[in-house]
This record gives sequence, structure tokens and C-alpha cells, in this order.
Amino acid sequence: MKKLLWIFAFGLTLAAAVYQRVTGPTYPVKAIVDTGIQKFPVKFLRSNSGKPECPVAFEISDISVKGSVYYRKYPTRDEMTKIDLKREGDKLVCYLPNQPPAGKLLYRVDLSKDGKPVNVIPATPVVIRFTGAVPPVILYIHIFLMFLAMFFSNIAGLLAVFKMHSYKLISFITFVVLIVGGLILGPIVQKYAFNEWWTGAPFGWDLTDNKTLIAITAWLLAMVMIRKKNANLWIVGASLVTICIFAIPHSMWGSELNQDTGKIIQGNILPFLATYLQ
Repeated sequence: MKKLLWIFAFGLTLAAAVYQRVTGPTYPVKAIVDTGIQKFPVKFLRSNSGKPECPVAFEISDISVKGSVYYRKYPTRDEMTKIDLKREGDKLVCYLPNQPPAGKLLYRVDLSKDGKPVNVIPATPVVIRFTGAVPPVILYIHIFLMFLAMFFSNIAGLLAVFKMHSYKLISFITFVVLIVGGLILGPIVQKYAFNEWWTGAPFGWDLTDNKTLIAITAWLLAMVMIRKKNANLWIVGASLVTICIFAIPHSMWGSELNQDTGKIIQGNILPFLATYLQ
């Protein structure tokens, strides 16, 4: 029984990792370029991390297909700037101008073949966010610890449901890993990416930071109540809160540069929903 619970907890964590990977607002948007003769799968980037240039590349082997990219700073109402796509082998390529950390651009592509418009499905403009370069070691350890915390949270909750031995020890490990991964490494990653240590409550409403804060608060309450008679219920509750936290796509409603003031605020949730629900 206990072995099955560990396997189930691992499976749930793995599913959450995949879900986070494919649903976040920084995950590329997949589209189809339909020339009427051929269809080419392409991707629209939605994140540029620390690169001096931001390439926009579409692998379209039909050399008669040409086009341009139009962009503007987001969320302004500025006029669109046009960049012609240049052919590099089987790809059409251009480069968007780099932006300050948390700066965003809205961009779209117009393609044609033999002077006739080519359909791009979906045709909705895409918002791309720019971040500073985060040292890979710090980033990967942070990500690993966050999912490790979820794994321990899952198993602690399952063991607590059946009041199995060691659920209190696993709960303590969960809390420690969450503190290190979310409250120590999280702000370090945030500082590298956006030049801000913390943009959640009480200083802002960045959803990623606030998710971390809610999860840690839930587990802090569980640790306070761990010696009580109904401690297992608090552990189960903290575990369920953690599952809900990981059900929210990563970086949704995240940091965004205010183009007028130069200050970082939380982004608008609507562009994410428009892309995700279409």
C-alpha cells in the first residue's frame, strides 16, 4: 500500500511538471502556415531570456513564401514597426529588438506566396516577454527543488490521509525544501530575471511569488499544528493547497514592465487567456 502511494505521488508530480511546461504563458505558441499547397508547422516564441538578439524564425521550405513581422511595445498603442523576414536556407528569419527585463513586445507575422496572402492559424498576435539571464545552475536547482517539494507534499498528504508512519517527517522535509527552493532560490532567480527580489505581496501582485507565499504559509500552519491531535488533517490541507498552486500555469500574471514609468508591475491575465483558450 505504502509503495503504491509513493508511485502515485511521483506520477502526480510528473504530470504537474508536464502541465506546467506546456501551459505557461512563456511556452511557444504552435501554429500552421497554410499555403494552400503545403502546410508548415511553426512556433511563435513568447520568452527571450538574456539573449542580446531575439530571433523570430519560421521553418518554411517553400522559397516563394515571403513575409514581414510587425511589432510594438506591449501594452502600448504605439504604431507597429515592420521588419522584413530574410531567408536563411529553409527558414524565414528576423530579429526583434531586445527589451529591458520584464519588457514585452506584441508581434504578428504577415506572409504571402506569389503575391497572395498565406493563412497563419491561429493568426492572433503573440506577446513575448524578455528577462535577464539566470545562471543555469541556479535556475535548474530552483526548478528541481520546487518539484521535489511538490513530490514530498503529495506523499505527505497521502500518508496523512491513512495516518501512516513517517507522514510528519515527510511533512517537515516538504517545508524545508519549499523554503530553500521557493523562498531562498526563488527571489535569487527573480533578481537575475527581473532585477527585483520579490514582486509578490505586500509589495506587488506577481502571481508566481504569491503562489509561493501561499504554499509556504499553508505548510507553516501545518508545521505549527503538527503536534495536535488532528495534525494529519492540516497536512492533507497543505498538500491540497500545494496541488492547487501547481495547477496554476507558471508565470501567468507575472512581472511586466510599465513602459511609461519603467517600474515592474504584474502583467495582465487577459492575453494569456486569449492565447490559451482559443
